[in-house]
Amino acid sequence: MNGLEADSSPQLLPVNAFDIVVFGAAGDLALRKLIPALFHRWRDGQIPENSKIVGTSRAQMSDDEFRQLALNSFRKFHPAEKVDDNEWASFSGHIFYAGLDATSADANWAPLRERLDDDTSKQRVFYLALPPGIYGSVCQNLDKAGLKSDGARIVLEKPIGKNLETAHEVNEAVGAVFEEHSIFRIDHYLGKETVQNLIVLRFMNSLLEPVWNANVIDHVQITVAESIGAGGRASYYDTAGALRDMVQNHLMQLLCLVAMEPPLDLEADTIRDEKIKVLRALRPITAENIRHATVRGQYEEGALQGEAVPSYASELGNSSSIETFVALKANIDNWRWKGTPFYLRTGKRMRERRSEIIIQFKNVAHTLAAPEGDQLQPTRLVIRLQPDEGMRLMLVTKDPGPGGMRLRYVPLNLSYADAFSARYPDAYERLLMAVVRGNLGLFMRRDEVEAAWKWVDSILDAWSGDSTPIHKYAAGTDGPAQAAMMLDRDNREWFDGLPT
Repeated sequence: MNGLEADSSPQLLPVNAFDIVVFGAAGDLALRKLIPALFHRWRDGQIPENSKIVGTSRAQMSDDEFRQLALNSFRKFHPAEKVDDNEWASFSGHIFYAGLDATSADANWAPLRERLDDDTSKQRVFYLALPPGIYGSVCQNLDKAGLKSDGARIVLEKPIGKNLETAHEVNEAVGAVFEEHSIFRIDHYLGKETVQNLIVLRFMNSLLEPVWNANVIDHVQITVAESIGAGGRASYYDTAGALRDMVQNHLMQLLCLVAMEPPLDLEADTIRDEKIKVLRALRPITAENIRHATVRGQYEEGALQGEAVPSYASELGNSSSIETFVALKANIDNWRWKGTPFYLRTGKRMRERRSEIIIQFKNVAHTLAAPEGDQLQPTRLVIRLQPDEGMRLMLVTKDPGPGGMRLRYVPLNLSYADAFSARYPDAYERLLMAVVRGNLGLFMRRDEVEAAWKWVDSILDAWSGDSTPIHKYAAGTDGPAQAAMMLDRDNREWFDGLPT
């Protein structure tokens, strides 16, 4: 095999035996994502035989009832995957359940304690698939119950709080029980293959490393578009909105990885030190520029894939002033990025489910041939995070054939599905194994979370003080027209695929 061929049988790093306790195990996250992720890791031989997966929630059920619930959920959410009864029986031998109200100071922790081993060589992990407001009380109670063994790790789901003040409170409460090196604040975007590849792409390719700066890059776009609506989460979503739910974590992490300086090594804190520098260099968005640097939107009824879908207000049951779409113009005031804006947008009920990073390079100084329409398309690097992970380098080339110099805008394409024949783990699979191994590089440090909230809080405060309007957009579109106008003022436009 030469160095350019894809290895269809990658060597998996060994994992020591572990016990993982999933709080909120009867909830959507655990059943839709966590148990399936652990099943896939078991299939690939990554879960040692004496490891245990212990679910706990307020619901009372037996081990067998929980195992059946997990199997039913797996088949519902992964219908294309075939799982026979014998295979599931072998995996579910690792699964146990203990009914428990972990927020109660008077809770009986004995059923959970009985399902955990006293083997001190096993790594113990607590995964809080719970609302962040109760993280502190759960940590305190499990510590009082004597379940926090030496070296135990805690996993916190986003969002960490709903503003800087509450994020600080959550971090203080959890930090009173667990040391920082034992706290894994999870953002599943950091587990995506293409996101992890950003550091390699930027710093280990001589074609890109010298040009990754404001001298050559005109601007950067980061889009996380969802086709689904708020649906059953509408009551929760109405307390958060798109800025808190998506920008403060997912989009900010992507921005950091695109914009950070090269780390000296791949140690966790070395990488996170560089990310925090980006967050601290972000220019505040204040009342003076709030209407030029942000756009808020909320979806109305419309159509997706030929089917009518309701408005956000209909799903919620009443009118609301919360945003389901946000677009931002962010500026990083440092040597590398001075003058190169980062345009961020995210929304629900958009035309398609799509997460992309667009690196748009500056135009050539002089056009040698007039393209059709007299507008030469710029060079763009399109990094697709989902679906169909991969990268495309968009270039102008000559259209083959006689008859003059006709130009065509075409991609050099790298599709992960086509280039790598092996199945590669999804984000939660990779992140769960990173917790067991103690790899903190894929998780957010406390100062990262709080720095991101500080920047987002300034936007929330400016919106509140300015009464910034919420523009309506039809479901099944790319958001309100004002988002396109924000870029048009800078003589730019959103990239939504090949020009027609």
